[in-house]
Amino acid sequence: MKMNVYPSLLEKKQHGQKAFTVLIDPDKVDSSSLSLLVKSANDNKVDYFFVGGSLVVSDHLDECIEQIKKESAIPVILFPGSPSQLSKHADALLYLSLISGRNPELLIGQHVISAPFVKKSGLEIISTGYMVIDGGAPTTVSYISGAAPIPSDKAEIALCTAMAGEMLGHKLIYMDAGSGAKKAITEEMISIVSKNIDVPLVVGGGIRDAEKAYRNCKAGADVIVVGNAIEKEPSLLEEMAAAVRGVSVVK
Repeated sequence: MKMNVYPSLLEKKQHGQKAFTVLIDPDKVDSSSLSLLVKSANDNKVDYFFVGGSLVVSDHLDECIEQIKKESAIPVILFPGSPSQLSKHADALLYLSLISGRNPELLIGQHVISAPFVKKSGLEIISTGYMVIDGGAPTTVSYISGAAPIPSDKAEIALCTAMAGEMLGHKLIYMDAGSGAKKAITEEMISIVSKNIDVPLVVGGGIRDAEKAYRNCKAGADVIVVGNAIEKEPSLLEEMAAAVRGVSVVK
């Protein structure tokens, strides 16, 4: 079993290094656009690829990951929207539990069904407390889960949820405003959560420019995830990667 990704996340956090992650939805790339994206990620020293989506209606998840692995040494981490989004070609799997909702299927139900397959996959399994934060627009994950997101102005709810997730044994806390969010998670919420948990904090959704990526890192995010903005404007990747690295060297 591969066991490299999570230790690297812990090491980065220990040394105050921020990580930049590009989220790739297999439904939204073809071979040509994926090659260009991977090349840019290589050139700009992106730390990780997250691959997945809330639906993934295409059938080329394996093909997408195999192409990434062929063209890059950057670790590929599955970010699944359902138990069917598994690929043995990836390096690791975010085993997501939707701790911000109250749908038992996404807290534990689907995990029970998928556990035998996940166990046999050979993937590095990273237990992740997943928190959906209101980004000002309906998201696919909120619709499918039937769970309301945490209000963007209720930092205390996010704090208590993250603390509970950590104490329940999750190795990561992932706060997500969702793909296409109109507003990103506030620095206030990121700061209060990051100061009260010890596991790495992943933040994504609604991050549209390098300044916001920088401010989120300064507030306490350990990993910044950007997908939709880069899909629309690939040149942003270079700016955002530089912004995240800039926080890492500021003491």
